[in-house]
Amino acid sequence: MATRPSTDQFQGSVEFAPGFRPRSGVRHVLFDFDGTLSLIRQGWPEVMAPMFAEMLPPLPGESDEDRLRLAYEDIMRLNGKQTIYQMIQLAERVRERGGEPKDPLWYKREYLRRLHERIRHRIEGLRSGRIRPDDLLVYKARPFLEILRRRGFILYLASGTDEIFVKEEAALLDIARHFEPHIYGAQDDYKRFSKKMVIEHILAANRIEGRRLLSFGDGYVEIQNTKEVGGLAVAVASDEAHNGSGRVDPWKRRRLLGVGADVVIPDYRDAEPLLDYLLEP
Repeated sequence: MATRPSTDQFQGSVEFAPGFRPRSGVRHVLFDFDGTLSLIRQGWPEVMAPMFAEMLPPLPGESDEDRLRLAYEDIMRLNGKQTIYQMIQLAERVRERGGEPKDPLWYKREYLRRLHERIRHRIEGLRSGRIRPDDLLVYKARPFLEILRRRGFILYLASGTDEIFVKEEAALLDIARHFEPHIYGAQDDYKRFSKKMVIEHILAANRIEGRRLLSFGDGYVEIQNTKEVGGLAVAVASDEAHNGSGRVDPWKRRRLLGVGADVVIPDYRDAEPLLDYLLEP
């Protein structure tokens, strides 16, 4: 077994779960998109949660803050899954409170309309060149992707955001080329896509065991799905509102360790020594 680098080689915060063990033979790497690589949609919970709270019929004695707290818990519990699942949850909440819910697709379209208003200046800024792509990437993500490609890893991108938007935004960030043709996102027929299905496809198409898969994500779904097949999961507990701060988001850290993450990092500043630490030759 090769000697692993000392953790004092890490510049920032790198936390290993007690059961962590390095792996060998990993050549396939799966990334989530929003919050893990892209910051274009940073702040999306501040759009979705108030919309949910607005749509929920109030209960007797319930405050606006109580309703907003419930909405936030619901949406973050489903973070990483397709957006439609959060809208299905909203419809169920409306119904259980005695209301008549709209179709989940209506809720999804309304959410996307509101989100577009929030992020429109970012999209337009990237298109015009006013905003540099690296300003909307998690800190040091680009050099890490380049390192992975140079070392011969095959990269995959899977997101709960609609595939058409994932491909567009990955292209605007100039990272699509690292993943093509392996870019996957939500479909209109939501039963045709899940991160679990993407993982199963990667394993079957390459005839590999789950232990040979490495994933990076900031949502519980990709971490949980990776661990279910025996893969190695790195939680990117990114501080999206203060990119490059080096601080770990405590909510993400707690949630992702809770579903089995092997490692927690705030961004990719230590990605190259971490990769050597994670993977035996």
